[in-house]
Amino acid sequence: MIRSFAAGFVVLGVMALGADVSKPVGPVTFSKDVLPILQRNCQNCHRPGQIGPLSLLTYEDARPWAKAIKAAVASKKMPPWFADPDYGHFSNERTLKPGEIDTLVRWVDGGAVAGDPHDAPAAVAFPAEGWRIKPDVIVRGVEYRVTQKSGIMPWMYVTVPMPFKEDTWVTSMEMRPGSNPALTHHYCIFITPHREDTKYGVFSEKTQGEATAGAPFEGCYEKGQEEFDYRPQHAGRLIPANSDMIFQMHYAPNGQEAADVPQVGFTVTKDRPARQYVFLNVGSGRQINIKPNDPDYKAPEQEGVLTVDAEIVWMQAHAHYRAKEMTFSIAFPDGREETALRVHWNPYWQSLYYPSQPIMAPKGTRLHVMGRYDNSANNPFNPDPNAPVLFGEQAKDEMLFITYGAIVDGSLDLAKVKVVQPSPKAGRDYTILENTASLSPK
Repeated sequence: MIRSFAAGFVVLGVMALGADVSKPVGPVTFSKDVLPILQRNCQNCHRPGQIGPLSLLTYEDARPWAKAIKAAVASKKMPPWFADPDYGHFSNERTLKPGEIDTLVRWVDGGAVAGDPHDAPAAVAFPAEGWRIKPDVIVRGVEYRVTQKSGIMPWMYVTVPMPFKEDTWVTSMEMRPGSNPALTHHYCIFITPHREDTKYGVFSEKTQGEATAGAPFEGCYEKGQEEFDYRPQHAGRLIPANSDMIFQMHYAPNGQEAADVPQVGFTVTKDRPARQYVFLNVGSGRQINIKPNDPDYKAPEQEGVLTVDAEIVWMQAHAHYRAKEMTFSIAFPDGREETALRVHWNPYWQSLYYPSQPIMAPKGTRLHVMGRYDNSANNPFNPDPNAPVLFGEQAKDEMLFITYGAIVDGSLDLAKVKVVQPSPKAGRDYTILENTASLSPK
C-alpha cells in the first residue's frame, strides 16, 4: 500500500482555497492543524467508496500512514497535479501551499500526535452515496467481472439503452466507477442512435456501433476527473430520444478480483438552454509511429479551427503509457497566441484542466496540440521499450486524443454545424465528424 502511495497513484485532492497558511505556533496536532488540510485537499478521494485505497477522514485512519504522507507531500508527488506551472492558471488546481506542506511534515516529525478533539473542525458533509450532482436520472452499465490480477487488459465495449424517450436537455453529468474504483483505469461513453441490430449487454474488444467512429463523444471517467457540470455556464447538452449508450471500459488489474458496474448520472431540464455545452476534438494521433527505445518522439502536430464563437472551459489529453508531454496552444484571429496548457504525463491521472477564466475563442481561432513520447527504458510506465508503437486504441498502442469542453450558442443545430474542423495547416492524421474525431480510416 505504501508503495502505491509513493508511486503517486492514490492521493487526489480538491482545490486548496484561500491564502497560504502560516506556520502553527507550538506543537502541530492532527485535530487543530492537519485535519483542515486533509479536508481541503485529500478527503474528496480518501474516504470509503472512493479511489483512494485508504481513508483520511479521522486521526485513527491517518496515523498509520503518517510517514507515507510526509514522503508524498514533501516530494510534491501528492496531491497529483501535472500542469506545468509556467503555463496557464486553473480553478481546479490541486497543489499544497508551502505552509501546508511544512505543517504536515512537522506533524509527522513531532510524533504525529492527535491533539484535542475539540480543536477539530466539523466533518465534511460529502454527498450521499458518493454523488456530487444529485442526479435526476442514473444509467447503469453492465456487470463485468475482472479476474485478471496483473498485466494490461484490453479495452472492452458494451451497449445499453438510454431511458430518454424524447429529446432531453442534460445540465450536468457525473460518471462513477463500480465497487472497486482503483480497478478502473478509465471508461468513456458515446451516445448513438438506436439501431435495429443493436445487441445490449454483450462485451467485445471491437468497437460497437459508432463509438470512436463518428458518434458524439460524451466524456470519460478517469482518476482525477470531476463531474461535467454545465449549470454554472447556464448551458445544456442535448441527448436525442431513443438513443443508446456505448461504454468503453479499461481496467487496471491490481491483484484483486471484483465485479464492476459503472454508472452515469444526469440532471435534466425541460427548457432548451440559451447556451450549449459541446465536446471538441482536434485529433487522435493516427500517424503516430514510434521506434523501439526512442526517448523523445514528437508526434505529428494536430490543429483544428473553430467555425463559431466558443468559450473553452476545460482541456484534456488522453494517451497511454509512452506519452510524456502535451502542449496546448491557441492562436486567435487577431494574431495573439498563447500556450494555454502543458501537461507532464502520468497515465494514471488523466485530469481535466479548467482555466481560471473561460478562454474566449472567436470564430477562426486555431487549437494546436503537440505531443512527445518516451519509448525508452527510462520511462517508468513503459511496458516494453523494445517494441515499436503505432496508433491504436489498446494500451499497447498510443494516441494523442485531445478534447476541449466549450460553450456555444444555444440556437445552433449541432447535427448540422461542425463547431471545429481541420485547419488549413492540419495534417492528415485525423478527421472530424459530427463534432468529434473519427478513429476509422478515411
